[in-house]
Amino acid sequence: MQTPGTGSDKRDGIVGSLPVQGEGRLADNIVHFARVLRKAGLKPGPGAVIDAIEAIDTIGIGSRVEFHAALASIFVKRHEDQPVFDEAFAIFWRGRDLVGKMIALMSPVALDLGERQKPKPGSARVSDALFAEKNRPVRERNEPDIEIDARLTVSGQEVLRQMDFGQMSSGELAQARREIERLAMPFDKVSTRRFRASTRGRYVDQRASMRQALRTGGDLMLPRFRERRQRPPPLVVLADISGSMSQYSRIFLHFLHVLSERRQRVHTFLFGTRLTNVTRQLRHRDPDEAIAQCTDAVADWSGGTRIGETLRLFNRQWARRVLGQGAVVLLITDGLERDDVETLGVEIDRLHRSCRRLVWLNPLLRFSGFEARARGVRAMLPHVDELRAVHNLEALGDLVRALSGPPERDADPRRFLASMKGVS
Repeated sequence: MQTPGTGSDKRDGIVGSLPVQGEGRLADNIVHFARVLRKAGLKPGPGAVIDAIEAIDTIGIGSRVEFHAALASIFVKRHEDQPVFDEAFAIFWRGRDLVGKMIALMSPVALDLGERQKPKPGSARVSDALFAEKNRPVRERNEPDIEIDARLTVSGQEVLRQMDFGQMSSGELAQARREIERLAMPFDKVSTRRFRASTRGRYVDQRASMRQALRTGGDLMLPRFRERRQRPPPLVVLADISGSMSQYSRIFLHFLHVLSERRQRVHTFLFGTRLTNVTRQLRHRDPDEAIAQCTDAVADWSGGTRIGETLRLFNRQWARRVLGQGAVVLLITDGLERDDVETLGVEIDRLHRSCRRLVWLNPLLRFSGFEARARGVRAMLPHVDELRAVHNLEALGDLVRALSGPPERDADPRRFLASMKGVS
């Protein structure tokens, strides 16, 4: 290891063997780097920042690899935080390379005809954390107060909530994802067969009462009570990712990622022509990494639709595992079945009998003149408890509120059953 002032190693982008303390600003940069990680979703506390400064002061700044390993061992506490940390480290601690930048500026620019590299997971969160303050417009001081009559105006936020996902631009989709993260997830609970201690329970806990009496030698015996333990029921999601649902699939995955992060026992399956379990992929903390893993796991993205065969496979292989303790099933599809609808009718009836509540989320309900004319829709409609639209933020908010309470009349599928009688 070199002593300060005797030399440096610029091959790795960081000056070699310099201490943190002194006239430099390395300690301040580590503090700022910790703030960037905190904005990107990691949770480094003040103690971790102090440990990072002491660690770098102890080992010195040798190579970039050692510097990265020292900071990662302190700031990274979860495996899924590693991609976000790597991206933030690469952007924040990049080498200056002034000579190379000057040569690049003076050289003629050639068109990049190569294939664009896929953005790394976590890059969007790191960019927002680094450049949020830079992109914020500077407000001038001493501005005159202007009164505006807003009685005949429309809020942009309200327009976004009612805008169809399929008609949103990339910027509006990014804003919609942020709004989805602010949704309050449902807190419905069901009673289980297990009990827990309670001060005013319905049942007397005889064992707890006897144990309490033994402490006083039987002189004083006070009753102890217990009540049934409540917990959220399992939530099973079957989402269609066929070609007709491609404009809604990715925004649905963001909603399912938030749902899996804030609620226990959420099982997610994606289907087109085959069934894929992506429950483990959606448990990843970073949303970009979670959706990237789901995309890699699914082989039939934006392909055909075989709803009946998919439900048959789910009923035979997964129903006994996930449809227990009053499970609620969310079926996200447009109902455009290409195979035999008799199989679809039999399998969705079996699914309906196996769960406590079956909610069908159909994006086609965004049309005011929707009618149950498709064969798949007519086969599925008699076997669902609720039929809801799921094409904008307002519909997602209504779904979250509905899952916390009993079924609503507006989502009753019987309103479309009358129109099916006149359809052959």
